Amino acid sequence: MIQWISFAGQESFRSITRSYYRGAAGALLVYDITRRETFNHLISWLEDARQHANANMTIMLVGNKCDLSHRRAVSYEEGEQFAKEHGLIFMEASAKTAQNVEEAFVKTAGAIYKKIQDGVFDVSNESYGIKVGYAVPGQSGGAGSSSSQGGGCCS
Repeated sequence: MIQWISFAGQESFRSITRSYYRGAAGALLVYDITRRETFNHLISWLEDARQHANANMTIMLVGNKCDLSHRRAVSYEEGEQFAKEHGLIFMEASAKTAQNVEEAFVKTAGAIYKKIQDGVFDVSNESYGIKVGYAVPGQSGGAGSSSSQGGGCCS
């Protein structure tokens, strides 16, 4: 299990997010491509994350609402450049159509997994936000298992 953070830049969450950074291995920093002010606030959210989280936390920058490209206020290139300048992974997605949503999590998890393999994260230390040995509900038996075998959340 990997601890995630995703607050989509909503200022109303700023006071509670600081406690969530502790023990997080990954974060999704999300802005709305149709609202420039959400992009303009990214640096503040990124500083918060870097100040309160593990220095090795993987951060994915996500430009949301790519399904509304005709109303775009932030170009793909601007998002990509911001990510490059700050060492973030980048992609655009649409929560409405689900385009690239799963991919954002998978790509971030892949980067975290690589850090585990490279020894950046010590998986025996839960302060890194990674707990080894927890099964995905319905898949407790490994390959070929079925949720009817028990051990999942709903059996």
